Amino acid sequence: MSSLVKIEDVNESRLREVWSVEDFSRRHRIGKEEEARLRKLFGDFATKQELLSNAQRPPLFR
Repeated sequence: MSSLVKIEDVNESRLREVWSVEDFSRRHRIGKEEEARLRKLFGDFATKQELLSNAQRPPLFR
């Protein structure tokens, strides 16, 4: 099922925020290797949506 998306709603989305790759990696406990991969992919800054879509984290087990 599809629905109408207003442009105003998309621009106000928190996923469009621009984050530093370093800050994102620190907040989401991403290792240095993955941080380097994200920097190679995006540079120093990217949108939150891009970072969340492309970050790979190992599973955390007890």
